Amino acid sequence: MPISGRAADAVTVIGLGPMGQQIVRTYLAAGFAVTVWNRTPGKADGLGAHRAETVADAVAAAELILLSLTHYDAMDEVLGSVDLTGKVVVNLSSDSPQRTRQGAAFVRARGGEFLAGGVMAQPHELAGPAAFIFYSGRPAVFEEQRELLRPLAATEYLGADDGAAQVFYQAVLALFLPLLLGYEQALAIVDRSGFEMARFVPYAQRSLGSVGELYAAWAGTAEDGGPADPAYLRMMAAGARHVVATGTAVGVDTVLAESVSSYWERAVDASESTLRVFRG
Repeated sequence: MPISGRAADAVTVIGLGPMGQQIVRTYLAAGFAVTVWNRTPGKADGLGAHRAETVADAVAAAELILLSLTHYDAMDEVLGSVDLTGKVVVNLSSDSPQRTRQGAAFVRARGGEFLAGGVMAQPHELAGPAAFIFYSGRPAVFEEQRELLRPLAATEYLGADDGAAQVFYQAVLALFLPLLLGYEQALAIVDRSGFEMARFVPYAQRSLGSVGELYAAWAGTAEDGGPADPAYLRMMAAGARHVVATGTAVGVDTVLAESVSSYWERAVDASESTLRVFRG
């Protein structure tokens, strides 16, 4: 339901790429007054938000300032000459945890408060049931802004360490990006082997059906130092080699598969070296 009747129901969004534009639409749909600024002013056309002429005007329009930029260096460039006293900057851009901590200090040195965010959703998924956003920063600041951030997605607060949101966000990307590339290569293998990709899709979906349980079990294994059974490691290494051979045979790029294979081969070597030590 739209939130209305409070002066606090105003936000500024800086950065109007696909995610920034969807953030604007989401807040407008929730009844907020939205001010925007972007290096290319035309990206604000048709959004229905108020377009500020300068960054300073955009910052002055609301207490809550949301950034959707390519990286944290862009925040420094955009806000470097702006007084942020009394403002809360929520940076939803991607960057390393350490760079995020530096960004937090940058904002606070200019009088503002800071929260880091990691958006776990595609733009069209914002405000949907599966969307959530990691946040980190000073607890009191997050609690003050929680309800104003809620229209975007479910909030997952990770604590006072400014870099925590990016630790978890980048960890998810470390999982997702190879998975996506692997899926593209799987489709290419099927296609170049003379089969329809659509025929493979339900089997791919079925193979991931129990991945939630696998993640939980594998985390326990990782805490114990990783899989220690040499036979298991040799089986995984052999499977990885077979993926490389299959992709090579049909002309699919195997750089990712070769990297995966290399990890398993090294795990086998390390395990066998350990066994040799124990056996004397």
